[in-house]
Amino acid sequence: MNETYKFLKENTQVNYVSTINDNKPSCRPFGDPVLFNNKIYVLTNKLKNVSKQIAKNNHVCIVAYDGKNWIRINCKLIDDSNNSEAKEAIIKEFPWTIEEGYTLDNPDFQILYIKDADSKVYDEDGKIIQSFQF
Repeated sequence: MNETYKFLKENTQVNYVSTINDNKPSCRPFGDPVLFNNKIYVLTNKLKNVSKQIAKNNHVCIVAYDGKNWIRINCKLIDDSNNSEAKEAIIKEFPWTIEEGYTLDNPDFQILYIKDADSKVYDEDGKIIQSFQF
């Protein structure tokens, strides 16, 4: 898990999350993840389509490229929006969240953590150079 987090956090600026939207793939950029209590968290807004898609099917694929290698994480995203401690950790790490309305009293502030992950790092030739499950 730590290697996956480090790749997403330190090696890349944007991670792409793919979901299913009416039986069709949908992909969008996400920002940095947050590590809290040995879980990798991402944040979104419950009003966004991505949140609605994850609610229907929480199996996602996260992909990122660092200019040399790329990572593919097949996993579930688990809604943990009732975890105020995790939300506080996210707000502390990203002060811009307050300006964007991600406050503890906002019911649309959604946090999700990665579970049942199959994480693989590939080189430019498509060869798996690291593999992690968590």
